[in-house]
Amino acid sequence: MGKIKTALEIALERTESIKSDKATIEQFEAKQTGKRFANSFLDNPDENAKLLEDAIKKAPPEWRTSLKEGMFEVLLSRINLPATQEDKTHLSAVGKGLHVLIKDNHFHALYRQLLDVLSRYLEETAQYEDAIKQQYEPRLRQKEAELSKRYGQTVKLDPFQDPEFAAFYRQNMESFKANYQAPVDQVRRKAAEAFETGAD
Repeated sequence: MGKIKTALEIALERTESIKSDKATIEQFEAKQTGKRFANSFLDNPDENAKLLEDAIKKAPPEWRTSLKEGMFEVLLSRINLPATQEDKTHLSAVGKGLHVLIKDNHFHALYRQLLDVLSRYLEETAQYEDAIKQQYEPRLRQKEAELSKRYGQTVKLDPFQDPEFAAFYRQNMESFKANYQAPVDQVRRKAAEAFETGAD
């Protein structure tokens, strides 16, 4: 009788592990679905304005947490320093998506402040790049004069082809960007905290 009981226990354990594996797979699939919804939303936020809300409402209750986690991961990964005006528009859409997932007015006020800061960042980037080039201009002209003398013809240098300028530019731009990266990092941290606090 002892052997039969052991075999029965083993069968029950296997059934339990299959059930838990099925639940794990379903949660993984819900998270992946959330990521797809977030990407679709970001591809066309005006047309897909209610996509995230509707997806959450229609999802089975046991999937909602994983679905939201997938959406949140995608949105959080998109909070970065913008390179173009289009990137800033994209960041506004990210904020709208986060509004669906995070019900915290303090966070949303902070996010709006970040968008203002990043508008300034884009304006100042071009000015800062020009200032770096102007600061390096005398050194570049000196190099052009030396090369022109050496080769007996006029030599024009593109500053970015000069390794010394490239290093100077990179060092200065990294320092400039670091000043703006701090608020981006802060918002990413606050978003994670607010999402964890409000997650179902």
